[in-house]
Amino acid sequence: MSWRSLLFVPAILILLAGCASQASRDSLAQEGPRLMPAAEVRGDFAATSAVAPFIERLHERHGFAPAELRALLSQAQREQWIIDLMDRQAPSGRPSPDGGWNRYRAKFLTPQTIEGGLVFWTRHAQTLERASARYGVPPQYIVAILGIETRYGGYVGDTRVFDALATLAFAYPRRADYFTNELEAFLVMSREEGVDPLVPRGSYAGAMGLGQFMPSSFLRYAVDFDGDGRRDLWNPTDAIGSVAHYFQGHGWRADAPVAVPAELRQGASARAFKTGFDTRYSPRELEAAGVVLPALARGAGTPSLLGLDTLGADEYWLGFENFRVITRYNRSTYYAMAVHQLAETLRERRGVAPSVRLSGESGLMDDALL
Repeated sequence: MSWRSLLFVPAILILLAGCASQASRDSLAQEGPRLMPAAEVRGDFAATSAVAPFIERLHERHGFAPAELRALLSQAQREQWIIDLMDRQAPSGRPSPDGGWNRYRAKFLTPQTIEGGLVFWTRHAQTLERASARYGVPPQYIVAILGIETRYGGYVGDTRVFDALATLAFAYPRRADYFTNELEAFLVMSREEGVDPLVPRGSYAGAMGLGQFMPSSFLRYAVDFDGDGRRDLWNPTDAIGSVAHYFQGHGWRADAPVAVPAELRQGASARAFKTGFDTRYSPRELEAAGVVLPALARGAGTPSLLGLDTLGADEYWLGFENFRVITRYNRSTYYAMAVHQLAETLRERRGVAPSVRLSGESGLMDDALL
């Protein structure tokens, strides 16, 4: 069910209206000291020192009424399980070689995910083609993102977004700055879209909809792709257009390569080279490492050397600028490679010709998945 079909809470509509008129702005200016004590907020965050500056910030930047913000924040719930989960997922250094890519790939490139992607592609083929034509992003990459993120909308999260963001903004110091910004963006988004901020549900980190946009990404990249006057990322049409717009906004190049397996000369080893989506190597450097470059790779910029930890042997790929665009969604080589390989599998199964063919390119997926 779309969040927009739910009834709004009248008190929240007052908040979202903020200081819509000059008279209301004048009355707020006469309330006395603008920085209201955090103790005036009740509930789980009543004693949190960061609450009062946050209220002042939204009042100053966006004209939100302090009294209504205090009423809203009094309803926020501190979710300890979110903090515990974030702590468990905090970076702990580079993992030792143990077949991590095999496990990661097996989690996302399943027969169910592939079949679900084909069904989704067929159901929304016209919308995908329209998004591809407008933003220059091939349909398979839009579908793959939605498949990796939410199984094409099968699971978009059931945590109240407001609670998740308030918990991480006010009770998780390690990422407080980031999530404070996201909470601010969420309240601005709610006001712009006419939505009760207590209604939307998403991930434990506040990501929303089929594409799992954070609120700041929503403000910058969400589009009304079905023309109904609303941006609703729980709606597949708007989600498709928004993902394509996100990729375009981060520099996706139409008809440019994404990634290709790196062929090594016999006896060569790339172990001495740093790998990852954030690396850059010239053709000369790659050839010195024993990498045989496809002809097209020589004109495709400075690729990254990607190392995948597989059982038995290291697996190397070359990642181009479009691969790095995928990592703007999730800054992980494994994530971007899963998106790429799922996209290519879906394209092959649909019988769609590749937009770019590298010299010597062949099918990339395991026969068991096809």
